[in-house]
Amino acid sequence: MPRRLAPGPLSATVALREDGRPYIRDYQEIPHGLTLGANKSGKSMHQRCLIKALASQSVALVGIDCKRGVEQGPFAPRLSALATTPDQAEGLLDALVEEMEDRFDLLCLHQGIAPGTPLEDITSDIWGLPKKLRPVPIVVLIDEIAELFLIASRADTARRDHMVTQLVRLAQLARAVGIYLEVCGQRFGSELGKGATALRAQLTGRVVHRCNDKQTAEMGLADVNELAVAAATSIAPERAGTAIVGDSSGNWTRIRTPKTSLGEVAAVCREFAHLTPDIPALAPFRPATGIPAPAPAATPAIASGTP
Repeated sequence: MPRRLAPGPLSATVALREDGRPYIRDYQEIPHGLTLGANKSGKSMHQRCLIKALASQSVALVGIDCKRGVEQGPFAPRLSALATTPDQAEGLLDALVEEMEDRFDLLCLHQGIAPGTPLEDITSDIWGLPKKLRPVPIVVLIDEIAELFLIASRADTARRDHMVTQLVRLAQLARAVGIYLEVCGQRFGSELGKGATALRAQLTGRVVHRCNDKQTAEMGLADVNELAVAAATSIAPERAGTAIVGDSSGNWTRIRTPKTSLGEVAAVCREFAHLTPDIPALAPFRPATGIPAPAPAATPAIASGTP
């Protein structure tokens, strides 16, 4: 991996492309992403490299890991919120939607449409706001998306439908206010149920590792490029970390993430724990780490009238 490469704001260098250039995950360019792959394919390694790269930046990291937190729990010092069960995930998604709506109110108030505002200062997203008014961006990392869709009984149906609705709302609207989704799973498609296809359509960035079946590769890459599907299905089991990356432009390439241990990423999260923003709407879901919580970040007031 390159040692001196400095990516731009809200960008993370997470892997190398097959031509030797770094693969940079830029959330301002591609706000939402979907990562697919079988067990031991390198899917979790990709997420670790992403968290490691983002930990040192001015960004809030939010985890949803319904495997009781075994994947994301070690990163707790750098997480502004963590949900480890479907019930917690439902509450956290509600809090994220509430935060999104508050940010839209802030954006509407300060976007610069008052008479006399220079045209170049008018904005439709938070990146056009003055730095002192701009809320901290949030990256939501979902470890296994199927756990939010699957139900064990009819009684779980209402909860599932509510969570999916909130996810689709975030995917459709949250980019403008600096909330981004990074969704991971072994499979993702219409068989998960209502809302799956609508959500997947909003996840522009696609990373597909070795899959157990061709249908999974097609779910991630068929709408990108058929050649990308063939490349994904030819990844050998011993090539863990190798993946095909594509986007809505139809371009694709092979990447490989470096082997990164859980302890290495956990150490980086502890090192930069002081950068963890305290977002009031997410405070009930902040994981307990034994590290004192930082002072709440100054949130611009949402007042009536023209700024």
